Amino acid sequence: MITRLPVALPPFAGELLSSWITRHAAFYGVPALTMLRHCLPEAVSLRIADRTLSRDQATRLAELFSTDAKTVRRMTFSNAQSSAHRFIAKEPIQRCHSCEHGTSASGPVLRSQLQGWRITCTHCGRPFHDFARYDDDRPFHQYHAAALRGEKLLDDDAERDIQTWTSPLELARLLLMRRVPWPFPQNAELWRYRVLGAIIPDLDDVIAREASFPPSPKNPILPLHIRPALLAGVAIVERAGPEMLKMLQAHTFGHNRNRFIEATDHLINPPFGLPSPRQMQLI
Repeated sequence: MITRLPVALPPFAGELLSSWITRHAAFYGVPALTMLRHCLPEAVSLRIADRTLSRDQATRLAELFSTDAKTVRRMTFSNAQSSAHRFIAKEPIQRCHSCEHGTSASGPVLRSQLQGWRITCTHCGRPFHDFARYDDDRPFHQYHAAALRGEKLLDDDAERDIQTWTSPLELARLLLMRRVPWPFPQNAELWRYRVLGAIIPDLDDVIAREASFPPSPKNPILPLHIRPALLAGVAIVERAGPEMLKMLQAHTFGHNRNRFIEATDHLINPPFGLPSPRQMQLI
């Protein structure tokens, strides 16, 4: 039988489970993992609990902290789509100046601070800011409206399993595949060019100024100042429909083209007798 804690701290709106447990651990003067294992002896780490907490584990934690299992589950990413997991950071990557309680060393960490598809705060709607970068100078401001629509598309896909004619999360990963620019640039670092640049031409110049550009389909979390370009690209492709994917295929080459075609052919050329994804969306 689990003995309830004599004092349970109320969670902040949108707080991450590991943050809530860590605040309790600080209150009781024990390590955070010890606090978690007091209820879940099988737990390996707080980060894993944030991502894979089962319903049974949520029920046990709820009993310990005198709350309900649904509240505990909502503090995790357990219900997030599997395709969203690549977009969830290991540590907080952004902060909201208006909701500053989520950024101090002893304050709570919010779920949205780990969501690599967001550019605005889920609570106040204001722009997120980078922890390490002075980001008053933001490129892609002309794509702001499209970026906000893309943010909503990815958020609906990740958090609520709501899609249109395809998964916006998968569209985002496709747009991060490498492309071959034309006309072919001289003395260029070709690994920097992405399919997204065929939709957002400003992207190539911005990336050229970056010291490194590691994001890829396997690691799709972009720096906050570049992320609006990806979100806008998703919104543009989603609105244009599968026909735009055919155009984007032409910007890929070799193995990347084969991968791109394999991932998109069923959208461009649906099986005989079935309506296209765009037609399905309109039915």
